[in-house]
Amino acid sequence: MRNAFAQELTALAAQNPQIVLLSGDIGNRLFDPFKAQCPNRFFNCGVAEANMASIAAGIAMCGLRPITYTIAPFNTTRCLEQIRDDICYHHVPVIIVGTGAGLSYASLGCTHHSCEDIAFLRTLPNMTVLCPADSMELRSLLRLAIQHPGPVYMRIGKTGEPIIHQEPPPLQIGHAYPVQTGHDLCILSTGNMLATALETAKLLQQERISAEVVSFHTVKPLDHAMLQEMSARFTRWVSLEEHSLIAGFGSSLTEWLVDRNMKSVSLLRCGTPDLFPHSIGSQAYLRAHYQLTPEHIYQKILKEFYHENTSRYSCCTSSSCDR
Repeated sequence: MRNAFAQELTALAAQNPQIVLLSGDIGNRLFDPFKAQCPNRFFNCGVAEANMASIAAGIAMCGLRPITYTIAPFNTTRCLEQIRDDICYHHVPVIIVGTGAGLSYASLGCTHHSCEDIAFLRTLPNMTVLCPADSMELRSLLRLAIQHPGPVYMRIGKTGEPIIHQEPPPLQIGHAYPVQTGHDLCILSTGNMLATALETAKLLQQERISAEVVSFHTVKPLDHAMLQEMSARFTRWVSLEEHSLIAGFGSSLTEWLVDRNMKSVSLLRCGTPDLFPHSIGSQAYLRAHYQLTPEHIYQKILKEFYHENTSRYSCCTSSSCDR
C-alpha cells in the first residue's frame, strides 16, 4: 500500500499546489519522485512526531493541505496529545497517514504493532478514520481525503497486501462498499482484512452458507444506512479487523446495535486480544497465533452460528482472551 500511497500522492501534488508532505524520518527513497517534483513541499521532521503533528496543524491553518507520514504507532500514540489539541480541537484539514498498521510490522515486535490506533483516534471529535483494504481503495480514499474539510486518519498497510479491486472503486467517505453479495450472513470487514473475509466466505460456501462481504473502509463516521439495511437482511454479522477487540471497528458495531436495541442481530467480533504478544514472527504468524486466518474464522462462525450457540455478542481470538 505504501508504494501506491507515494505514487498517488505524487500525482495529486502535481495537480494541487496546496499539498505538503511531512515525514517522520522514513520513506526518503520512497518519496524521491515527490521531492524531485515538489522540492519545497517535502519536510523530513525527523524522529519528532509530536512536533510534526503541530507543524502540520500550523501549515493547515495557513490554508495548505499537509499530510504527515510515518509508521502507524509513531504517528498516533506518540503524538496523541498534539493530534487532539492542535489538529482536532482546531478542526484543521491534516491527513495523518499511519503506515504498517495492525500487525504489518509484526517481526519488529510490539513497539511497531498498531492494534490500538482506531480506538484512540475514533474517540477524538472532528476526526475521520479511514482504513483502505488494498492499494486501489487507498488511491480512492486519498483523493477524497485531500478534499475533506477536517482531520483524517488513514490507516494503511505496508507491502504485499492482496489486490481486491482491479481499479480504484467509486468510494465515498462514510459509505461502506459491498464487495460480494450473499443471503445467510454478513461479513463486515475493515482495512487489510478484506482478503481474509473473502477467503472465509469461500470456505463457508463449501458448507452451502452464503456470505455477503462489505468493506467498511470508513470506521468513523460509520455508515448507518448500510448497517440499517444489513440488520433488516441478516441476523448474523461477523466483523473482521486487524486491531484490538477493545474499542475498535467491532466495538463500534456493538455500540450501534445496543444503542438501537437491535436484539435481532447476533455479532461475532474477530480481532486481536487484550495482550501484547511475546512471540516474534511474520504478520502471517501472528494472525495464526491470534486465530485471524480464514480457517480459524470459518470454524468460529460454524461454532457460533450453526452449532446451537445462543450468545449474542462474542469475540473471535486466541484462547488467551479473557471472555
